[in-house]
Amino acid sequence: MAACTSPKETPIDRQALIARNNPHVTVIDSLASLSVGNGEFAFTVDATGLQTFPATYKMGVPLGTQSQWGWHSYDNPQDLKLEEALKEYDFGHGHKELYATQFKEDGRAKDASNWYRINPHRLHLGVIGFELGDEATPEQITDIQQNLDMWKGEINSRFKYQDADYAVKTVCHPHQDMIAAEVESKAHTGICFRFPYPTGGHCDDACNWEANDKHNTTLIDKTEQSVVLKRELDATTYYVTIRWEGKAELKEKSKNYFVLTPQNDKLSFTCTFTPDNTSTEVISVADTQNAAAEYWKAYWTNGAAVDFSACTDPRAKELERRVVLSQYLLGIQCAGSTPPQETGLTYNSWFGKFHLEMIWWHQAQFALWNRAELLDRTLGWYESVEPVAREIARRQGFDGVRWMKMTDPSGTEAPSKVGSFLIWQQPHLIYLAELIYRNNPENKEILEKYGKLVQETADFMFSFATYDTLDGRYILKGAIPAQETLRAAETVNPPFELSYWHFAMQVAQQWRERRGLQRNLQWDEMIDKLSPLAYNEDQLYLAAETATDTYKDIRFTSDHMAVLGSVGILPMNKLIREDYMKNTLHWIWDNWNWGKTWGWDYPMTAMNAARMGEPEKAVGALLMDKRTNTYLINGHNYQDARLRIYLPGNGGLLTAVAMMCAGWDGCTEKNPGFPKDGTWNVRWEGLKPMP
Repeated sequence: MAACTSPKETPIDRQALIARNNPHVTVIDSLASLSVGNGEFAFTVDATGLQTFPATYKMGVPLGTQSQWGWHSYDNPQDLKLEEALKEYDFGHGHKELYATQFKEDGRAKDASNWYRINPHRLHLGVIGFELGDEATPEQITDIQQNLDMWKGEINSRFKYQDADYAVKTVCHPHQDMIAAEVESKAHTGICFRFPYPTGGHCDDACNWEANDKHNTTLIDKTEQSVVLKRELDATTYYVTIRWEGKAELKEKSKNYFVLTPQNDKLSFTCTFTPDNTSTEVISVADTQNAAAEYWKAYWTNGAAVDFSACTDPRAKELERRVVLSQYLLGIQCAGSTPPQETGLTYNSWFGKFHLEMIWWHQAQFALWNRAELLDRTLGWYESVEPVAREIARRQGFDGVRWMKMTDPSGTEAPSKVGSFLIWQQPHLIYLAELIYRNNPENKEILEKYGKLVQETADFMFSFATYDTLDGRYILKGAIPAQETLRAAETVNPPFELSYWHFAMQVAQQWRERRGLQRNLQWDEMIDKLSPLAYNEDQLYLAAETATDTYKDIRFTSDHMAVLGSVGILPMNKLIREDYMKNTLHWIWDNWNWGKTWGWDYPMTAMNAARMGEPEKAVGALLMDKRTNTYLINGHNYQDARLRIYLPGNGGLLTAVAMMCAGWDGCTEKNPGFPKDGTWNVRWEGLKPMP
């Protein structure tokens, strides 16, 4: 593998790089909340440094307290089974296929579909804020000076309320679901701990404050400096341990509502959330702050870095800000033991469930930015749900494992009229395992850890493809492609999926050889005979072979321009002509319905442009002035009123920048994704090339 490398020069001052991009907040802004976290757990605060005004931020970037383990299901008195949400389809694979889908007609099938879409849903574990009273309003908070110190993982907040000064320091322990806060104020204001019932909503802050009769918070242990609270919500139980330093008293104000009141000008406390009642380690606030600082220093020091400070293009400063903030956000939101949801650990989208077609967008960047251990931490989850994925493939008549699309830690497939028919999540396991391997090819344990999953994933991919005896080629059909405006029953040979099948099956063969196995000759035949991408008379690639009206029908020029992912996310292959792909890039650039795109479409376009030798378009795509390419003061990628944050956009940005700097296999050009006009003197360290 040949990689572009940065020339020997003065090392990047990483602390200065991070410091100049620290967010600074001076007003109450519902889209400017800040978070601390560790990948397994995150805590989001308002301008007070705690969660004092959750209602104000509810429709902005909500003040979430979420974990990877915190899930809840409503009762199922009808004993609905997932099997009741299955519907039979015939997509011409020679057998009937059962899909977990959504039903319009009333009855048990519809009830089962709805129940398994909603359940389980992710919990908001509890709101921790200042007890300012019911009459307090955000407008009364003045003189706000709030700074997120990303080098330390620490939020420092100063403000005034009713002429009293407040200073708050907030951190998250790097290895526990624990926040630590240090509060200084002569007002001796209490800290409230309030616990909501879940909403079960598709996209919201997961806080139902009108259902106190449906859940309980019981004080089960108390000492002079601590309490343990037991939370019970239907069949779900978890525990909250609060410890404080100095003189303070905790009292129950009302059901599911407790207040810790300090007696001195300074109050330091920790709050730990656990799924069981095991004794938690006593860790001081100072030790938590030190542990967080050590963790984040290592995160920034050991990972890769990109410095845009020597660039003279006026857009470079903003691109650097997005890059640095995205690294922080993905480190706290998307580096856990299960795949992340699209809104991370901040608030619920799609009921808090995660989407496996998005894991590449969230986490491929970890391996490219020299943090492969964080990708490995998540990818191990696939082994735990392999039996579920195997059953999905079996019931549909295919070999191997078919990875679910929308799911939860158990791997249960959420019924969907779209998600259940996607296939582009399938090769992600192979691609991501390959990225981990490339970071440490001498470690044979990686081959053992993921070898079986790579094999089973490829087994499904081979059995899913259909051999067309008339034309002597393999085709892909019976799936909704990444461009979701196309229908499963009508779509043949979507371009991105064809290219991804070609790439992933080649990698799967390499894994067989690395493990001492013979190449699978049937796989080789399919690789050789996969259909080339379909194009029209203008030498533009189509959204699918069957989408002959691609450039006339708005269905085919909205949503994801997935055709560009065929080269960019993936390397050039024999199914594609470079000149036709460049034609397609130019047409999309000039004519696409950009108002109907998503945050990761911009880095996908940038990666395609970089491989097509068009660096001006690569940079232009990353910084295109469109609503869904907006990055808030906290670094979050804003989409619309529903999705105020969208982490696949952040992850895609980092993947694209890594590729634009370090290139790809066979690249010999320095910074191939940036213009060579002298305005983009981009410096970088530690990045890995893409395949």
